[in-house]
Amino acid sequence: MAIIVNLDVMLAKRKMRSRDLAQHIGVAETNVSLLKSGKVKGVRFETLDKICRALDCQPGDILEYRPDRPETTSDRLE
Repeated sequence: MAIIVNLDVMLAKRKMRSRDLAQHIGVAETNVSLLKSGKVKGVRFETLDKICRALDCQPGDILEYRPDRPETTSDRLE
């Protein structure tokens, strides 16, 4: 997938555990773990807002776009 989740990096920078973040933002620790591993299909903006507030960061510090493959001309035409 082209979207990389760097939540584990931000947690380490802020010296915070997943458990503490989960409690702070009001979600299950399992959901934080799934987000950290990139195994989720999406994240609510409300949840992303809470994460950014708790970690004092920007969404771009948590989510990163890395293309899987170079874009071709036919991709741009679709």
